Amino acid sequence: MRSSVRSSSSGSVAAALIVTILFFSSPVFASDYDHKYQSDEKVTLWVNKVGPYNNPQETYNFYSLPFCRQDGHAQAAHKWGGLGEVLGGNELIDSQMDVKFRENVERTTVCKLNLDEPQALQFKQAIEDNYWFELFIGMHCFVGELPSDKNSYSKPVLFTHMNITIKYNNDQIIHVNLTQENPKPLEVKKTLDMTYSVKWTETNVTFARRFDIYLDYHFFEHQIHWFSIFNSFMMVIFLTGLVSMILMRTLRNDYAKYAREDDDLETLERDVNEESGWKLVHGDVFRPPRNLVLLSAVVGTGAQLALLILLVIVFAIIGMLYVGRGAIVTTFIVCYALTSFVSGYVSGGMYSRNGGKTWIKSMILTASLFPFLCFGIGFILNTIAIFYGSLAAIPFGTMVVVFVIWAFISFPLALLGTVVGRNWSGAPNNPCRVKTIPRPIPMKKWYLTPSVVSLMGGLLPFGSIFIEMYFVFTSFWNYKVYYVYGFMLLVFLILIIVTVCVTIVGTYFLLNAENYYWQWTSFFSAASTAIYVYLYSIYYYYVKTKMSGFFQTSFYFGYTAMFCLGLGILCGAVGHLGSNLFVRRIYRNIKCD
Repeated sequence: MRSSVRSSSSGSVAAALIVTILFFSSPVFASDYDHKYQSDEKVTLWVNKVGPYNNPQETYNFYSLPFCRQDGHAQAAHKWGGLGEVLGGNELIDSQMDVKFRENVERTTVCKLNLDEPQALQFKQAIEDNYWFELFIGMHCFVGELPSDKNSYSKPVLFTHMNITIKYNNDQIIHVNLTQENPKPLEVKKTLDMTYSVKWTETNVTFARRFDIYLDYHFFEHQIHWFSIFNSFMMVIFLTGLVSMILMRTLRNDYAKYAREDDDLETLERDVNEESGWKLVHGDVFRPPRNLVLLSAVVGTGAQLALLILLVIVFAIIGMLYVGRGAIVTTFIVCYALTSFVSGYVSGGMYSRNGGKTWIKSMILTASLFPFLCFGIGFILNTIAIFYGSLAAIPFGTMVVVFVIWAFISFPLALLGTVVGRNWSGAPNNPCRVKTIPRPIPMKKWYLTPSVVSLMGGLLPFGSIFIEMYFVFTSFWNYKVYYVYGFMLLVFLILIIVTVCVTIVGTYFLLNAENYYWQWTSFFSAASTAIYVYLYSIYYYYVKTKMSGFFQTSFYFGYTAMFCLGLGILCGAVGHLGSNLFVRRIYRNIKCD
């Protein structure tokens, strides 16, 4: 629900004051989300961040604007939430308004705002920059406007009255709504009475269903969303059928030719001279890949990320993680730490099977590669946020907590996984012996080169998820509450299947071209999906959003780069592991020299 706002002659949405009322809760921080109130019990009204509506990440402390406070209350209580809430840039401040459970409040003055010239200019700039406020989760209400031909104001106006409506069911708060009234023009040396009123109404909506009002069913369950799932599902059926038909038929013919034992000497000699394809590279196909340490690290990390995303989606389906502020981020960090065993196990086993000797180096790289890449991007963004004085800057204490989680949970589990992987799955088991002298790779047509195979490999996986990317991007950057995690689970599974199938096809074509450097090619062929997602994000930024300024542009493309980095590693690992199983399978059934 949004308040009505007149548009200016330029057609931009007018906006303004910057009050943020996020949550009504007991002063006791425990049981914040399901607190049960007694009659006339005090309800703390928290104000939060402010910022331009079109720039979601550019947020500031509420009192960065010259709002007045109640007399004698210069220092208001602050409330810091959990890890995910702090990372989300939330800083709750007690508004010090006198609100009690089920007790209506008539128009009451919070304070008197004495506007001097700098303050008036600051408010004017905020209105022109389309500043916003929100009510807890996704409720936005504009509280000021610019002058237009349709009204009589000659100056930007500031709404000075907050009309708060609170719905309750028995002893719990269900819904909070805020409308702004009493617009006053911004005039220097003018005193404005900042007032509020509270009205309590009973509702039959249960506490468990309190967030339904924020869920945009029409947007997320639109026909195009269902159609995209159906289209992707049909792509999976077609692709898996095509892979099975082409590869199994081709391989069956190859097996029949390679298994002939009753040919005379002349026929056998002719076949050897004419023989080409994947059989010829059996002595090199299991040669350890270049940069084995790095490949093992990214494959292990990608396997961990695949399990991590699956767990987070399942937890979101079961526990409705969108209900709690920062719950998704907190769940992601905790699950990442606990699944680090998987990255160590996959990486350690792969590194040992390929004859790697410096397993400690491999383990350290596996445990630190993705976190440190994200830290590097985050450090740059955090520096920008500190320079702008934004709440998006991560506090030092929070960084220490994240580092402790990595150092004392994630790193030891990665070490344990590496040790177990080396001992349980680290024995070499190649179907064919690797020859001493590498076979020269013949020149082939341009479309069979590793670079082209890698770039083409990401097209179909991207095609299976790009509709869902639109909904995810819109949710993250346009104040939509994403809740259709069932859709996300289906799309994720489809992405995995399509990625494996496409990478297997690319690997088979590469081996038929007598190019045995399939390991990195299979990884990049799947990882190139992230390149297309990033290109789509550029289109989305310029066409679907109204973001502007260095701050928001940096955060948009920085966060998107972090997301695409994880997506690329995930898809690359899945593609490599699928191709590895395929290669071992086909060479297991031929006679190796």
